[in-house]
Amino acid sequence: MTTSRRLWWRNCALQADSEIMSIDGMEDRLAPIGANVSKIRELISSLELCHHKADRWVYNIVEAIGTGETAKGLGSRLCGQQHTSETVWQNVCAALSVWCAGSPSTKVDLPVGTIPAAQFLTCLGERSPLKEWQVQRVIEKIRSLIHWPRSCEDPAAQYVWILMSVGEYEFSYLNQCPDQYKEHEDFWWMTVHTMIHDTENGGKADLSLALAIDMLWPCHWRFVENLRIVLDAIGGKLNPEKPFAACGRNISLLPIRHRMEIVSNTLKVFYSAADSDREVAKDLLVLLGKPTAVKKWLAASLDKTIRLQLNPPADLRAIYALSGPEWIK
Repeated sequence: MTTSRRLWWRNCALQADSEIMSIDGMEDRLAPIGANVSKIRELISSLELCHHKADRWVYNIVEAIGTGETAKGLGSRLCGQQHTSETVWQNVCAALSVWCAGSPSTKVDLPVGTIPAAQFLTCLGERSPLKEWQVQRVIEKIRSLIHWPRSCEDPAAQYVWILMSVGEYEFSYLNQCPDQYKEHEDFWWMTVHTMIHDTENGGKADLSLALAIDMLWPCHWRFVENLRIVLDAIGGKLNPEKPFAACGRNISLLPIRHRMEIVSNTLKVFYSAADSDREVAKDLLVLLGKPTAVKKWLAASLDKTIRLQLNPPADLRAIYALSGPEWIK
């Protein structure tokens, strides 16, 4: 049985199954919920396990459930504070910009993590107008996250999706060139029809280069490898050694998967008061403290969110396949 789901579940479900409806019932019996509780639930709604700091995010949420309040979340970073990962993103943009400007890759002396940026630039091969256009899209994609949330409000800093039409809680595929790319519509078409041949959950799959750029999230745990796949494809290498992983695509490769399964087991023991023969994290049980109705609702919500992201339902799996609309096949 499924029905329309509440916005709390926007990061893990398109429809509410019977378990989600039961958890929603727990919320209804608490109504109205306070501001602190609402903020903690919003943290759960913004959780993405593919984020490179997801393990820490989950720990922060569990800690917040235990204390009943949190200072974490969107907008909580101090003004001017910069994460180490952003230096990597900026170096990528700087190196790619130098390449677009015509400088030899050997002149680029910037690290991308532990790898010299020059190694990535060699993937691009001979410069061409098409390649420069595609690389500019990569730069814009990365910069849109570096400058987030300003890019949400400033049209000049926003990334223009190549093949995806993205709304607040849903997306679809474009079937014609966006107005912003009309001047180079031929480049748009060539990018859309360039197919990367990799695997999805172990089976052979094709992925449009346009979609790969659209889904090249710098905050993803596999960003550096994904970047290499995209730059290789721009350079003409379309059979990567490793598959492209994005959001729920190839979620089985998630390095924290086992840890998240343990967290899920622990949360279920907490809110159901049932014994489990599965591995649990005693330190998290200590953080959660004494069970209350509010804590049980939040713990059940986090558990369900984790399980749905680790094993997406069929309708989300179809989206996460990310091969592209049928008209480009």
